[in-house]
Amino acid sequence: MSTPDATPRTPATLSSPHADTLHGTNATTLPRQAAPAAGTSAPPGDAPGGGATSPLPHQPPPAADLPATHGGSSDGVGGSSVAGGVAVGGEVSAVGGGFSDGAGGSSAAHEVPAAAGAVGVTEGSAGRPPQGRGRPSPGRAMLRLLGSELGLTFRKPRNIAMLIVLACVPALIGVVLRAFGGDVDEEMPSLITQVAGNGLMLTFVALSLLLVMLLPLSVSVVAGDAIAGEAGGGTLRYLLTAPAGRTRLLAVKFANVTVYALVATSVVAAGALVTGLVLFPVGPITLLSGSTISVGEGLVRVLIVTGYTAAGMAALGAVGLAVSTLTEVPIGAVAATIVGVVFSHVLSAIPQLEPARPYLLTYWWSSFDGALRDPIATEGMTQGLLVYGAYILIALSIAWAHFTGRDITS
Repeated sequence: MSTPDATPRTPATLSSPHADTLHGTNATTLPRQAAPAAGTSAPPGDAPGGGATSPLPHQPPPAADLPATHGGSSDGVGGSSVAGGVAVGGEVSAVGGGFSDGAGGSSAAHEVPAAAGAVGVTEGSAGRPPQGRGRPSPGRAMLRLLGSELGLTFRKPRNIAMLIVLACVPALIGVVLRAFGGDVDEEMPSLITQVAGNGLMLTFVALSLLLVMLLPLSVSVVAGDAIAGEAGGGTLRYLLTAPAGRTRLLAVKFANVTVYALVATSVVAAGALVTGLVLFPVGPITLLSGSTISVGEGLVRVLIVTGYTAAGMAALGAVGLAVSTLTEVPIGAVAATIVGVVFSHVLSAIPQLEPARPYLLTYWWSSFDGALRDPIATEGMTQGLLVYGAYILIALSIAWAHFTGRDITS
């Protein structure tokens, strides 16, 4: 029968739970205390011949027994290291380097799992908790989404082509009036006959002519494609996987349509203004009321007319957006919106339906001529803006009610 080996065990090392290699750098290893000398009592389970491995001592070792470590462990993601200390069993060893927090370059204190007690990291005198990169605010997230939506809208060749056409048509109108306007002055409306005497009037002529069909068509294409295009292309489901929410997405879509309406109207006004300055003389403007204003005040009237027209196109865009939530076919949404515009024009032309005209959206588009009177006919333009607002409110309510309850998983 063999006797237990009474030879005292030599000091062994016990690796810390973090002694594994992190991208090529070994973590700190902690020395294990030697067996108690002869004549002293050993903790339970550590007697010679017991066959059990001695656990770490319950009392923290002296600070001198802990090795000084120069350099530190890196988590391999890349970041700047911070100097600090590692507390093991209540004592702190001198750490010359530190470790990287791996958050793209920002240094912060971290908690690591305990080894022989509580293991923590201090940040020297700062001692602040880690500063994580928080989620963006709802306003900033909405602006990012709107920027992305505007980028997609103004990069589409179809939308760019429509803007080019809107810029070229006023130039074509100016060339025609320059070439043939002198022969038909008696048969043309007074607004057009004044273009020959002042190039600034070409802006008002171009807007009044393009408001009949071409400008509403360009806005209807963008509005009809807003939701129906995403649903038909299968990208609407992936859009809603982002934490944007359907209400916020619908608001971004309407804002995108409104910006496009403003840009399209401004392109028409700018193209007509440049053409008028090139082909016709420029001077004081004679308004429809018979009074004369300066060129500078005339440019202010141009801005007023442009803004009023853009508001009318935004109201049409809200109607097109509501129609776009009802179908997955973009062409169908665009066609339905244009049919509504034509139908409204027809109703406005029937004398027997004159009491219904104030409720038609297209009836108020031509009210921008209030800016061509002295003083400005603000009553008619204000009523037109109220009608635009009512159309926007009703159309967006319909769009929201249908879009928020729509099944987009199929």
